[in-house]
Amino acid sequence: MTSTFSLRPARTSDVAAIKRLVAPLAGQRILMAKETVAYYESLQEFRIAESDDGEVIGCGALHVMWEDLAEVRTLAAADSWRGKGVGHMLVARLLEDAKALGVSRVFCLTFEVDFFKRHGFEVMEDQSAVDPEVYSELLRSHDEGVAEFLDLARVKPNTLGNTRMIKIL
Repeated sequence: MTSTFSLRPARTSDVAAIKRLVAPLAGQRILMAKETVAYYESLQEFRIAESDDGEVIGCGALHVMWEDLAEVRTLAAADSWRGKGVGHMLVARLLEDAKALGVSRVFCLTFEVDFFKRHGFEVMEDQSAVDPEVYSELLRSHDEGVAEFLDLARVKPNTLGNTRMIKIL
């Protein structure tokens, strides 16, 4: 195994690898598994970490929710690459992507509070991160991540018990 890797936008051929990275974490209820079609539909949101020998070793996505708000989601690294900077590089790149898109706040729903604190995220003390007008617009979204962010009752059975965190860019 090599010890270096690079980041790139995801391609359709990466969906199977993304699912393989997510599966053990979904089994541990750390991430939520998605249908294959959902990965294809959101593929342009994903960044891939790839080892020098072409192995997909990590993934992460940036999902824009509103004019100034996005979510880091589906952040995963292969077991053999944990602790080697894969997650750090993915989060740094996703935050760069957020800035380039004009987003000023990025949130995440995570069990890895210390990891995200090291990247400048803070636990959301005030869960009303959006004003009432934006909240009413976001209620129209069919995205389960948006529903979880808004703390809607309909996602309570699926709630993993994670922590809401936010970073101001």
